[in-house]
Amino acid sequence: MARDLSRLLNPRAIAVIGGGAWCAAILGAAQRIGYSGDIFPVHPEGKVIAGRKALTSLAGYGDPIDAAFIGVNRRATIDTVTQLHALGAGGAVCFASGFTEALAEDAEGADLQARLVAAAGEMPILGPNCYGFVNALDRVAIWPDQHGMQPVDRGVAILTQSSNIAINLTMQRRALPIAMMVTCGNMAQTRQAEIASALLDDNRITAIGLHVEGFGDLRLWEALAAKATARNIPLVAIKVGASDQSQAAAVSHTASLAGSDAGAQALLDRLGIARVRTLPEFLETLKLLHCVGRLPSRQVASISCSGGEASLIADLAQGRLTFPPLSPPQQESLRGALGPMVALANPLDYHTYIWRNTEAMTRAWAGMTGEGIALTFSVVDYPHTDATDWECATQAALNARAQTGAPFAVVATLPELMPEDVAARLMAGGVVPMQGLDEAVAAAVAASGEPSLPSEPLLLPGTDRAGQVIGEAESKAQLAAFGVEVPASRLVSDTAMLATMDLAAPLVLKGTALAHKSEHDAVRLNLLASDLPAAAASIPGPWLVEEMVTGGVAELLVGVIRDPAHGFVLTLGAGGVLTEILRDTVSLLVPAPRAAICAALMRLRCAPLLAGYRGKPSADMGAILAAIDAVQDYVRAHADTLSEIEINPLICTPARAVAADALIRKADP
Repeated sequence: MARDLSRLLNPRAIAVIGGGAWCAAILGAAQRIGYSGDIFPVHPEGKVIAGRKALTSLAGYGDPIDAAFIGVNRRATIDTVTQLHALGAGGAVCFASGFTEALAEDAEGADLQARLVAAAGEMPILGPNCYGFVNALDRVAIWPDQHGMQPVDRGVAILTQSSNIAINLTMQRRALPIAMMVTCGNMAQTRQAEIASALLDDNRITAIGLHVEGFGDLRLWEALAAKATARNIPLVAIKVGASDQSQAAAVSHTASLAGSDAGAQALLDRLGIARVRTLPEFLETLKLLHCVGRLPSRQVASISCSGGEASLIADLAQGRLTFPPLSPPQQESLRGALGPMVALANPLDYHTYIWRNTEAMTRAWAGMTGEGIALTFSVVDYPHTDATDWECATQAALNARAQTGAPFAVVATLPELMPEDVAARLMAGGVVPMQGLDEAVAAAVAASGEPSLPSEPLLLPGTDRAGQVIGEAESKAQLAAFGVEVPASRLVSDTAMLATMDLAAPLVLKGTALAHKSEHDAVRLNLLASDLPAAAASIPGPWLVEEMVTGGVAELLVGVIRDPAHGFVLTLGAGGVLTEILRDTVSLLVPAPRAAICAALMRLRCAPLLAGYRGKPSADMGAILAAIDAVQDYVRAHADTLSEIEINPLICTPARAVAADALIRKADP
């Protein structure tokens, strides 16, 4: 059952426990946001803290305590949480550090954290090692430092494990209304996904931004994504740090190609959570989502008074956004506004013929909106000196938004060239004031599209156990039992048996003692049975002899890595001997539905080979999908023991998809 965070996040009474400067700062932060409830310090000596006489005990308050800031050491924190729980408090912020985040230096931390969680019971706690939160909707702050937030009626929520990043984000001057800033600390009890899920119940929250260091309980994230999709509240994330995945014992190409971040990206993709790279992109994306919501596509328009700016945004957007040609109605509207001297295009350089003519500028701005345009950018850089001559551009944007109702943004190429007062005015009129051209492009990409969540839950990884590599012949036999097509073969340890093969030529001979046989020249192709003894002379046995797969139009890699932090990462890519040089891969999480697999395959640079390149026949997509499904079935059946699996290459022909090489690494049951 989800914890009730309502009393903690919107308390009528706050206890501040401790006597340090941090506790005194809590009172100031609450005052700055306009908190009108009861806030009182608690200290056993009855000290005066920030001008207020402290109570000597929690019980001395009498009425229910909705929330508390616990500013004492880690051991005293546990005792205080025990008291708050006994008094029926609504929740607490645990400021102290020295719990599991310090485990490498202090083995006592794990025990203390377990005791802290037990003491809290069902009472929610934030942290430990966290600053707390600022609730600008209800004018509440439990925050021991400076913050730059102002009361708002609606806005975005931001959750982060980093208190310092949280402080910096509250100081933004981008006209973004931040409704809630929550720091999560080391999340001993209440997890980031739980907090975000609780905030979805507030219809004043327009979007949620997540600064994620680690995901933890994946089922909580699945539940969050499902709830956000149902409520139509977009989520955007910055994911930092490497996963816990250890690749020390990995032997496949997949492990090298997937890397530590592939699982995180695949998880965010699966959950429909947009990912951005930087804090400026994070804020601009949240601003766009707050103002106009998700964009239905990546088709945009741009208008500026400079050919340089038109070229710059076109280059920045290449491969990320598309600029559809102007439609006849757009051309007619623009020609009427701009006259014959302007070459009409998208992006559009309208020159400066109509500058200061607000009516004509409005017609031009509005003319760049229309059917099929998800967002229109107007590139405007405001001077630091006298910006009165730029009033025409501001008003034209506001007019265009009001007249058309279309999503509209004014973009400054440099963040500092968007004045705060202009940004606030644009936001009030429904125009997105975007700061930084590259950030605006990244935000439009992140805000585009609707999430489509898989119907089947994520396959969770089993116990982390060291695995042993299974030989190619046995690996293929195990995969074949689940439906993967493999070549007819014989495993031979006696050279005398090589010349008596009853397999159909051409044949392949492989030395089975090496994981990557082709790299050690341990593979011979296009052999007759009579060629086998001579070919085997320079290759250590035993040998695997197979019927050679012919007629291939493409070679794929199909691999799965057990990632303890994210599940089982399914990597698809260009296969064969050049796999790691080409590094043409995409990753998903198991189980991946066929539609997602098809879309992933089409994103590969080698996808034209599958479709039939320059008159060549196409691969049998049904056979490819069946092979990948069979691999996923194998993973499901061995989730508790599997470490990795790889087919490389999966030779794709017009009629078949055959695993020409395979390896499996797993632990004993």
